[in-house]
This record gives sequence, C-alpha cells and structure tokens, in this order.
Amino acid sequence: MEQYTEKIREIAKRLLKECAVDMVIGFRKGTLPMMSEPHFARTPEEVDKLVWDSHCGINLANYLTDRKEKIAVVAKGCDSRNIVTHILENKIKREQLTIIGVPCLGMVDKRKIADSVEGEVLAVTEENDQIRVKSTGGEKNFDKAEVLQENCAICIHRNPVISDEMIADPVEELKDVDRYADVRKIEEMNPEDSWAFFDDLFKECIRCYACRNACPLCYCPTCFVDEAKPQWVGKSQDPIDIRTFHFLRAYHCAGRCTDCGACQRACPVGINMRLLTKKLEKDCKELYDWEAGLTLDSRPPLDFYRPDDPGDFIK
Repeated sequence: MEQYTEKIREIAKRLLKECAVDMVIGFRKGTLPMMSEPHFARTPEEVDKLVWDSHCGINLANYLTDRKEKIAVVAKGCDSRNIVTHILENKIKREQLTIIGVPCLGMVDKRKIADSVEGEVLAVTEENDQIRVKSTGGEKNFDKAEVLQENCAICIHRNPVISDEMIADPVEELKDVDRYADVRKIEEMNPEDSWAFFDDLFKECIRCYACRNACPLCYCPTCFVDEAKPQWVGKSQDPIDIRTFHFLRAYHCAGRCTDCGACQRACPVGINMRLLTKKLEKDCKELYDWEAGLTLDSRPPLDFYRPDDPGDFIK
C-alpha cells in the first residue's frame, strides 16, 4: 500500500502545483485504528497527509454533490461508478473532475477484526496480504481475505470504470462469483419467515441515519424521513416506521446502488441493510441487464421510460 500512497501524493501534488484543480479529495489517517477519514488537500503541503490503505472504505463520491470547484478525487471501483451516477444525474460535471483511479484489492471489515481479538484494538498494520493487529490482549495476524468486507469479497468491478490517471496497473477482476446467494435464500422464504427475518434484521436500528448520511446516493435536500408536510413516516422507534425507512431508502437507490458498502460500514450496530439494495440490484440485472455506474452513455432503468420495458407485473 505504500507505493499506492506515494503515487497518489505525487499526482495530487503535481495537479495542485499546476493549478489544474482547486482541491484533491482523498484519505488521511484517522484518530482511531481502522478509521481512515476523508481529507481535502487544497495546497501542495496538505498533500503529505494523503494515504491509502485497506481502511479507505468511505465512498468519496459522497463529497462531490453540487460542488463548483475543479476537483481531483481518489476513486476505487465502486467510487468511480457512483461518480458516473453523479455525472448522469447532473450533480457534478465531468469536466470539473480529475479522477485518480485506484485498482482496489478490497477493504477490511473493522468489526470482524475487533470481534476476533482480545481487548481494544491499538494499531493495525498491513503488508502484502497480511493484516497485523495489536490490541490490549496481544498481537494477532490475519490473511486479508479472512477479514474483507462482505461487499469487497464478492466485488466484480475492482478497477475504476472511468479515470484520468491510474496509480497502478488494473488488478484482475473476480470471476465466477455468486453475488446473490443470500438474496435468493430470502426470496425462497414463506411470508411468515421473511417477516420474522426482517424483524430480526432491523431490531437493533436506532434511527441514527448514519447509513443515509454515508450513502453517496442520498443527496436529496430534504429526506422523506424529515418531511413534516406531509409526514411520510413516523419519527418513533416503532418497528413499522423503522422498516418503512429502510425499505423506502433502498427503493430510492434502485438501479443506482454500486454495493460500495458505505451504509453497512457506517452503521453503529452493524445492520446488513445491503440485503435490500442487493435484491434491487439483482432485479435490475435480471429485468434490464443493468449494473449501476458502468457507462456514461445510458441512464438507470428506473430513470426513464421505454415502450418495450418489461410490464408483465401490470395486470
């Protein structure tokens, strides 16, 4: 990862010195282990804080919405696909962006690591495919594949789909990956079992909206959960209100979600709300042969109407 960091800094410093961009959006070390955080470098001196490691899971497309500056942004595969969606939805112009592409080998799941060591995690270092964790209970090594985020373990678009400068050669994409085994399992449930499944899935939700705030697709000026006139959903911890929030937010992402995992990563109680967006991703693939953010030449299937759209559900 050190060579990635050095190359990102080299490109960022050059772009700022040449005044080709007003800022570079990337990552810097967070104050806690496994918590790399967004960094906005506006001068060549601020570039030295930029880093790249297996904790850069936040989707930086989230910070591009309605910006007016010329921006360089560090983008892995899922970030680049959300940038495509932002361009298609007129949230930023392509000519404003310099995309620094990062071939991604996956982000580690901080919960998997924290649950697998004794005591508090004090430091995490990585070398090649090994993750070394130092905690108050000792030291422990992991193969990176053991502790990948679930979305990264099944990602089939690890390389940026659009970029202006690449920091390394493309990595080999995963093949023969079953992305929807968990979704099919739920589809096969009877209504009673699926109701119980979702009751259990959402029972820990505290309505903090961290999933919404981390999602690069949730940029509405006023979210439907915050509307008062009319009020679409209650503000309480009522299970129906919680379920309504999660289901409607997922539908707003239909045909647009890239399964970047930012929602699940941000959730303080670890809810796997990706199951909802993955179901809709699966439907879009089967009905329209569509995957979000792969091209600037076509809009998402729910974004426009065609006379030959599948309509068998209309009776």
